[in-house]
Amino acid sequence: MENSTSRLILTLTVIGVISALVLTFVFQWTTPLINKHKAVAQEKAIFSVLPGAVEIKKHDKNGNTFFTGYDKSGSKVGIAMVTEGGGFQGVIKLMIGTDLDQGKIYGIKILEHQETPGLGARITGEEYKSNFVDKPFGSYQVIKKSSSNPLDIEAIAGATISSKKVTNIVQNAVQEIEKAFGGGE
Repeated sequence: MENSTSRLILTLTVIGVISALVLTFVFQWTTPLINKHKAVAQEKAIFSVLPGAVEIKKHDKNGNTFFTGYDKSGSKVGIAMVTEGGGFQGVIKLMIGTDLDQGKIYGIKILEHQETPGLGARITGEEYKSNFVDKPFGSYQVIKKSSSNPLDIEAIAGATISSKKVTNIVQNAVQEIEKAFGGGE
């Protein structure tokens, strides 16, 4: 009886060690690939929220990382920023593109979220993201019906909390960008 228990413990220990080594190898092998994929996705997001940008310069200010986009002629197109905040289910990470000279948002791109599939996950849809296209800087209000007020954001039906959370993240990002750049350079 004692011999079979010792064998069982030894077998489980060997399986555990082999599993740990395999997991470590897979983690070390995939981490650079995952990071490369995230960098490519971030670059695509920057270009999607800064229309006309062909060159990007990264810089840090006030503890945040910003991306300044330039067009073919070298003129500044705008400022983009990766930002995040709490959503209904977890963290929502997004890219925002702004035009400080015009005082408006070019648009947003949701990079990561854990919102409810079919409801809050609709924050990634073009219909919802279009709420922020060419939106003037200001204090945004989430509403449930269409409005002509440029500072209103139409909520996703059944996902008002997710809509409010994204709006708060965007509002905070605009404030951070204005604080860092003083409303224009």
